[in-house]
Amino acid sequence: MGKGMKAGKKPHAPKANMQQQIAQLQSMQAKMDEVQAMIDASEKEASAGGGAVSVTVNGKHELVSVKIDPEVLDDVEMLQDLIIAAANEATRQMDEFAKTEMEKVTGNINLPF
Repeated sequence: MGKGMKAGKKPHAPKANMQQQIAQLQSMQAKMDEVQAMIDASEKEASAGGGAVSVTVNGKHELVSVKIDPEVLDDVEMLQDLIIAAANEATRQMDEFAKTEMEKVTGNINLPF
């Protein structure tokens, strides 16, 4: 038997400590839910081709707007490439924004987002 243990007695974790940890986790979950709602409502805009194409994505990674300078309408391939580049950049910006906002709540805890 370990030092300080008496026969028939089992070591136990203090209930108050466990309840406090559960309360902290529930509080963190509530804050994460609030931040996720804020992220979902946020939008990020990015452009490509010197502003010839601009796209906006929201926190749900939905493309919500596309703006195209009429001067680039003549070159379909270039236009397609510019749309893809702008959409990818806006999505990257949204991912970075979401990660930064969640880290404010979770600290250094690695959670899958």
